[in-house]
Amino acid sequence: MSPAEPTRQEPVDPNPRYEPIAIIGIGCRFPGGVVDLDSFWQLLKNGVDAISEIPKSRFDLDRWYDPTPATPGKVMSRYGGFLDRIDEMDAGFFGISPREAERLDPQQRLLLEVAWEALENAGQPVENLLGSDTAVVIAQWLSDFEARLFADPARTDFYMTTGSGRYSASGRLSFFFGFQGPSLTLDTACSSSLVAVHTACQSLRTGESRMAVAGAVNVILQPHITIAYSQSKMMAPDGKCKFGDAGADGYVRSEGAGALVLKRLSDALADGDPIHAVIRGSAINNDGQTSGYMTTPGAAGQEEMLRKAYASAAVPASSVQYIEAHGTGTFAGDPVELEAIGAVVGEGRHPERPCWVGSVKTNFGHTEGAAGMAGLIKVVLALKHAQIPPSLHYYNPSPRIPWQELPVR
Repeated sequence: MSPAEPTRQEPVDPNPRYEPIAIIGIGCRFPGGVVDLDSFWQLLKNGVDAISEIPKSRFDLDRWYDPTPATPGKVMSRYGGFLDRIDEMDAGFFGISPREAERLDPQQRLLLEVAWEALENAGQPVENLLGSDTAVVIAQWLSDFEARLFADPARTDFYMTTGSGRYSASGRLSFFFGFQGPSLTLDTACSSSLVAVHTACQSLRTGESRMAVAGAVNVILQPHITIAYSQSKMMAPDGKCKFGDAGADGYVRSEGAGALVLKRLSDALADGDPIHAVIRGSAINNDGQTSGYMTTPGAAGQEEMLRKAYASAAVPASSVQYIEAHGTGTFAGDPVELEAIGAVVGEGRHPERPCWVGSVKTNFGHTEGAAGMAGLIKVVLALKHAQIPPSLHYYNPSPRIPWQELPVR
């Protein structure tokens, strides 16, 4: 990704398969009071740790907490990153009746709000978009609200199905705005939001849509995933993501939402749209069996994905100055990711020009289905302000990472 040049004289690749994609609008909600780009930048610039104790509105922490890792049926951490006021919504503004609003997943509420704000940020009058071939690609992993709704079958009604199904997260946006382009919800776990952005870019490059909204959301309303991860001792007991640090001891579950408005660069320039940054290329893959276990990261697969992404962008990996890492702060994940990054960006790199890495998860935790969106927006802001914000909780380099051999810092 690169910033938009103020002269707007950047050549556009005549091959639409590889044409850069412009980010013309952004809306977001993240822990720490982040409600727009300005508040997000203030949190990043000031190195704010936005982790808090799990609110009572999510689940009864006193009932489920036990500090002993792997205690059956218990969570081993009291902390996470949480959004404010997720139960509030101006339903009338979005044409939703009070009865339907009661059964509406907070994730759908958040997506409506950040998508509207992203379009507003892009200078796109919504009344002009009715019937347009605008694509909607949404990333959503959790369906905790659905589990709450269907706990009592006697009270189940039709609004519960449209209010909580993942399929309707994208469909609701397309319906409300009147978009008639592709509309789909993706779940690839923690990579969901970047896969959604990639898919939206591909829709634009193939010409099936002229504009796209890529969105992502994550809200935690049940303890079950945290219990499962506590059984595997994957959670950081103190609620701090320590990416690359010797004390890295697990990840921190968090909430968030974000939306991007995307256009082919040639169309954005022709339309005079604001351009936050340009996506020059992207790639997705799977580790296959390279790690030996389905949920363990594989270095070979990550290296291959990075090489494909830089080839797609026509950018030499050795020229990359900063990478926003997945950076979960886990015992297994950090060494694999950093070694994969080092192997790719180190090829032909001058030894005195290391590649800097960081992780927004050190600010407010792992937003799971929305994690890649949080990191991508962070990079857009870093480009805009020409400043790399701090990555927190890094004091002693992890001895499991061969720092002296890697061209990363």
